Amino acid sequence: MDIIFITVPVTLLFIASGVAIFFWANKGGQFDDLDSPAHRILFDDDIEQSNNADDAQEEKAETKDSNP
Repeated sequence: MDIIFITVPVTLLFIASGVAIFFWANKGGQFDDLDSPAHRILFDDDIEQSNNADDAQEEKAETKDSNP
């Protein structure tokens, strides 16, 4: 029965620290926008690759024009 006097305060301490961490993260903006970062990673590489492909096509066109 004496163990309850130790485990209950320790449990309450863990719960209080978890709640405090949650409110700290919420105040810091951790949960403001959950969808945009997940979608943004899908589109960043596609834009860079298409720009690189356009540059490569332009270089090929320039070399064809410069060679007689």
